[in-house]
Amino acid sequence: MAVPPDLADPPDLRVDFEQIFNAHFTEIHRYIARRLSDDVADDLAAEVFLAAYRGGYDASRGGVRPWLYGIATHLIARHRRTEVRRWKALSRTAERDAHSPEDAALARVAAGQLTGKLAGALAGLNRGDRDVVLLSMLGELSHAEVAAALQIPAGTVASRLNRARRQLRKALGDVNPLEDTHG
Repeated sequence: MAVPPDLADPPDLRVDFEQIFNAHFTEIHRYIARRLSDDVADDLAAEVFLAAYRGGYDASRGGVRPWLYGIATHLIARHRRTEVRRWKALSRTAERDAHSPEDAALARVAAGQLTGKLAGALAGLNRGDRDVVLLSMLGELSHAEVAAALQIPAGTVASRLNRARRQLRKALGDVNPLEDTHG
């Protein structure tokens, strides 16, 4: 079995960071944008690489690519938790002006989110299952890379993906949304 290119010679982040950034920024940005929005992706993708630079790379945890996706997934979850707390706080504010800047921001965020049955079905998954699906489909990571990104066993990735497929198929009327129908 061949050693994946990003494991063959683990990088020294102090020396190779620019190369890592250039090789992975676009795909990390695209993954975040597909999960959130382009505007948020600009900031979070930069945060991913800042966290990567500060945190240091540990080759024993796997390749650089899944490591970066793991950081991105963590930052997306943190962003969503913060956003949900903010929305709940805004909804509790009884004297909120109907035409406040917060309302305009909420409308823009809502318009940028996934819509339709697939969005509802994805929202119905638990966070662990949703992360596995989105890393697999949007990030195009292998099971092993998803496992490395989320720091879980590869068998857990397979079981979460299987469970998510069943739930998504049921929510979408017995259609498997994870199969490529363009082939």
